[in-house]
Amino acid sequence: MTETAFWRQSTASLLAELASAESGLAAKEAARRLLRDGGNDAAAPKRTPAWLQLTRRLANPLVIILLLASALSAATGDVASFVIITGIVVLSVLLDFVQESRAQNAVDALREQVALRADVRRDSAEIRLPVAQLVRGDVVRLTAGDMVPADGVLLSSRDFFVNQALLTGESYPVGKHAAEQGDPAAEVSEAGNVALAGTSVISGSAILLVCQTGRGTTLGQLADTLIAKRPPTSFEIGLRRFSMLILRITLVLVLLVMAESMAFHRPWIDSLIFALALAVGLTPELLPMIMTVTLARGAVRLSQRRVIVKSLPAIHNLGAMDVLCTDKTGTLTEARIALTRHVDMFGNNSERVLTLAWLNSHFESGLKSPLDEAILAHGTIDPSPWRKIDEVPFDFERRRVSVLVERDGARMLILKGAPEEVIRICSSVETPDGASKDLTDDLRAELRARFDELSGQGFRLLGIASRAEPVDQTKCVLADEKDLTFAGFAVFLDPPKLSAGAALAALAAAGVAVKVLTGDNEHVARHLCAELGFDAGNVITGTELTALSDEALIGRMGDVRLFCRVTPQQKLRVIMVLKRTGQTVGFLGDGINDAPALHAADVGISVDSAADVAKAAADIILLEQDLGVVHEGVMEGRRTIVNTGKYILMASSANFGNIFSMVLAGLILPFLPLLPIQVLLTNLIYDLAQTGLPLDNVDPEAVERPIHWEMRLIERFMIVMGPISTLFDVATFAVLLLLFRADESLFRTGWFVESLVTQILMIFAVRTRRHLFASRPHKAVAALAFGTATLTLALPFLPGISGWFEFVHPPAAYFAFLPAVVAAFLVMTELVKRAFYARMARMPGR
Repeated sequence: MTETAFWRQSTASLLAELASAESGLAAKEAARRLLRDGGNDAAAPKRTPAWLQLTRRLANPLVIILLLASALSAATGDVASFVIITGIVVLSVLLDFVQESRAQNAVDALREQVALRADVRRDSAEIRLPVAQLVRGDVVRLTAGDMVPADGVLLSSRDFFVNQALLTGESYPVGKHAAEQGDPAAEVSEAGNVALAGTSVISGSAILLVCQTGRGTTLGQLADTLIAKRPPTSFEIGLRRFSMLILRITLVLVLLVMAESMAFHRPWIDSLIFALALAVGLTPELLPMIMTVTLARGAVRLSQRRVIVKSLPAIHNLGAMDVLCTDKTGTLTEARIALTRHVDMFGNNSERVLTLAWLNSHFESGLKSPLDEAILAHGTIDPSPWRKIDEVPFDFERRRVSVLVERDGARMLILKGAPEEVIRICSSVETPDGASKDLTDDLRAELRARFDELSGQGFRLLGIASRAEPVDQTKCVLADEKDLTFAGFAVFLDPPKLSAGAALAALAAAGVAVKVLTGDNEHVARHLCAELGFDAGNVITGTELTALSDEALIGRMGDVRLFCRVTPQQKLRVIMVLKRTGQTVGFLGDGINDAPALHAADVGISVDSAADVAKAAADIILLEQDLGVVHEGVMEGRRTIVNTGKYILMASSANFGNIFSMVLAGLILPFLPLLPIQVLLTNLIYDLAQTGLPLDNVDPEAVERPIHWEMRLIERFMIVMGPISTLFDVATFAVLLLLFRADESLFRTGWFVESLVTQILMIFAVRTRRHLFASRPHKAVAALAFGTATLTLALPFLPGISGWFEFVHPPAAYFAFLPAVVAAFLVMTELVKRAFYARMARMPGR
């Protein structure tokens, strides 16, 4: 583009400059531009290059200091240790990198399935492409509900309104229109002929010429400040606290080991390398990989159930979700809405009511609702004699839409909307003979009674009204919506979804409270809940909600499970109030105005058929609009939390026990209890043993209720379970020193084998709250645990390798002693574990 602001240029000059036409670009030219300019993904999170991911892992300060110290040792003659230490560090980093990269690739592939798409003209034909593939010069069709995919000027428009709140903070819709000669506005956001990336189409349609993509858009230049990042989940906050706890413990250990070495006058370089190797070994560097792989596996499993996860941390929030707020259409009902009747004031079928309703839906420029689609599908009326003059679009406050139309020189305002609202603004009513009469209080009461009667039978209704207008009236405004003539009701049926009742019961059994937030009236909603066997409890209407303070609403939340006639802003308020009470809240919505609530919820859930703006705000996309898959997602989220928690419990208790063992060994031994290369080898083998945890089976009772992060439980588990390994380490010290009269090499070999084997086999005890043999681990977990334990036992006997790590052959008596130690260790671990969980279960609040 030239320096001239594109919105000030004429359409003809822009098309010429971009070498484009209203028929769009050629596919080959578009591919060339995509290669040259890059993808149109300004607001998308950038994937860190592989080389940078590897560099960051190697840039761990502890690792760098360890390598430098070992290099210094090599300079004094110990080259073998330097080579081995470097090799172990590289292997550990590669293990972490490969596992996490494979997991992230799987998640990226899933996200592609629900990427936003746009209708683009290529090779003079309209096709649907991912938004990321748009280039400058593309011609895109926009309709209500779409996200504007790039900055551009309008080639044509019809009743086109957009929401620019993301860029300007202004929440009211802004009208946009095509202007052949450009717009003289100083700022692009003020130009009337421009639609900007990140804004959403509220109503109407337009053809957009793409002028800027990616980082060249207004959104792209401000993406880092405009795109609000979600706050960290409680699980992520807990992980950070855990990591800081281990870091502090590690720091104390390093200082103690160095102090001991100085006190015993050991070589400072050997002591430094040993302390740093311990620090590297005790740091939970595998935690990010375990978490990513566990979450990615959960995302893949959910995709097999037609649930696509856009944000991995959302799986944790699914597992912690206490409350699910949902609309009823399509979720509790089949979303096969049919217009069954069109009746006058007496309940008789009326073609006049159908005609008025059909014309209103046909000429309405906003996003067609399922009710509009049902009206248009019910019958075909020739619209050619009619001409649309103007419109007052639908909004959730008025709950109605009006169109001003003309036929044969006569103009008429046609309105449809929520029956109670339509009845309220009418002053007369049509009679079956085509005449009208005043709408008296008695007639108004009759209409409301008929409305309540049909609603109580489960039907959804729209009120239809009209009014003749002067032939010179060219505009219609809100003030025109009064003194109308009530024509009758459009009556719809949306049958309950057969699977919804079972899904509601399953969510309730899983400890997830469901609250239905609907724009329908109380009678329809209660009838549906009764058919599904769902206890709606007390009901709050939108009017009542407006009158309640947040504190009063909190007080009523416990027994209210149905909110009727609520607006999108009121849905948002309900979610925010629920979050104030400390609950983890999910919201399932698909409407054009549901984006704020989807973004505010801890878990935003939408459907693949939703408006673009709703899909963009959601964390999880359902390919099927079914509460059953939400329940499956909840259970999968809990499984990922449980499996991540297994690693955390193992790492914390093992590290805490190792601290005591190392400190005690340092006090009683005149030499280092393990060589630095042996410490790092211990860490590598134990890491390998735990890589199967993301695949592990989970006990059914572990996922019965919402799972919240419990830092106190982890700390107590660490304090209780950690010293068990220390106790058996001390017993091993005594046997090696007193019974076998071990020298340095035999002591290190004997303790290496005992410590690592017990640590690995402890996986089977810690992975379940059941009895050790009452819970079956996944095959991968068992294979890796037994495989690494076997490798540990074999290392002292492997030619060459045993020499590298300075292992010696333990005496035969040692291998008679080792099984007894391992068996006693597992028995003790099992007894203490069961006593620990029994005590925790008796604590108040659990």
